Amino acid sequence: MNNIIVQKFGGTSVGTTELIKKVAERVVKEKRSGKKVVVVVSAMGKSTDDLVEMALDINENPSSREMDVLLATGEQVSISLLAMAIDALGEKAISLTGAQCGIITDSHHKNARISEIQTNRLLTELYDGNIVIVAGFQGITSDLNISTLGRGGSDTTAVALAAALKADCCEIYTDVDGVYSADPRKVTNAKRMDIISYDEMLELAKLGAQVLHPRSVEMARNYNVPLYVKPSHTEGQGTKIAEVNNLENYKVRGVTIDKDIARLSITGVPDKPGIAFRLFERLAENDITIDMILQNLNHNTQNDISFTVPMDHLSACAGIAKAYKDEIEADDVVMKENVSKISVIGTGITSNPVIASKMFGALYELGVNIEMISTSETKISCIIDDQHSDEVLEKIHALFF
Repeated sequence: MNNIIVQKFGGTSVGTTELIKKVAERVVKEKRSGKKVVVVVSAMGKSTDDLVEMALDINENPSSREMDVLLATGEQVSISLLAMAIDALGEKAISLTGAQCGIITDSHHKNARISEIQTNRLLTELYDGNIVIVAGFQGITSDLNISTLGRGGSDTTAVALAAALKADCCEIYTDVDGVYSADPRKVTNAKRMDIISYDEMLELAKLGAQVLHPRSVEMARNYNVPLYVKPSHTEGQGTKIAEVNNLENYKVRGVTIDKDIARLSITGVPDKPGIAFRLFERLAENDITIDMILQNLNHNTQNDISFTVPMDHLSACAGIAKAYKDEIEADDVVMKENVSKISVIGTGITSNPVIASKMFGALYELGVNIEMISTSETKISCIIDDQHSDEVLEKIHALFF
């Protein structure tokens, strides 16, 4: 134990100067308890959206490098104001950009990956008695260009710093008081969990839970960083994410719905070796994220290949798919945007056939057709029509909780 703690506060937690003052009080309380504190903050409220809107008003297709330069300014406002608020409470604080605190990334602008964290500056400031306020979501490339980490970047920054500093833990403060069995804004009897495993939290994050970004959970698991989700403005217990073997006496841990996806199908694909490989190779080369994949074998030596993509990748994916369809002389490219993915998550879930049976039975009772199915050791997911998603979420959650 080196007595270092990393705390992260999201945009809603620092959305106004009054909220920033409350965050400062919480951070100072932690410092006065004897901890060395590193605080990672996001941009205030919707300020990142405002920056994007301004950029697009000037240039409909701005360069990724210049977008990173622009977007990185949002977090710089937050860190400086929080440092001022802490100073006003009588404690020493210093704000650092991603570059100043040694976060080195690759050169993939707008979605960079952290390659190294040079901790000398951070440790020097901590041992000089400062609370260190770090701009989340950003770093610097080896050739000294500002970079941003993409969606969930501040969560990733916080966990990466905790790992590099060998911190006692990383605390993620949000506008909810922990991790729930379903979105409490959509399911009235959702249950808060005291503890959940890394693998289960990773599935929840991947499948639509908005509390943590999957990259941060994966990093916490890989480096065994104790991770907590806590409420920003109350003293709630929150949820601990850790390596846990015997959690509770039931298998299902959560139910999620993801509406931010689309289904894309290429029909009449020739049944030849390498066809699927060449398609998904091109999608990978363009950094298009693919989730569920289904190939149907028809009787006339042709297949249909279907897969799901995030909505923000659909346009680029459709262009590649249409060009590929023409190249291999397939029949058509069919897109469906009004779909949702309903998922049941829990350790060892597929070893209990009753769980799948209950889930499919609930969909049958509601008259909902299943378009695609995907399973793993920790989840069962179905693609359904979006119009049924809220009703399905409530029904399936009630079955298991």
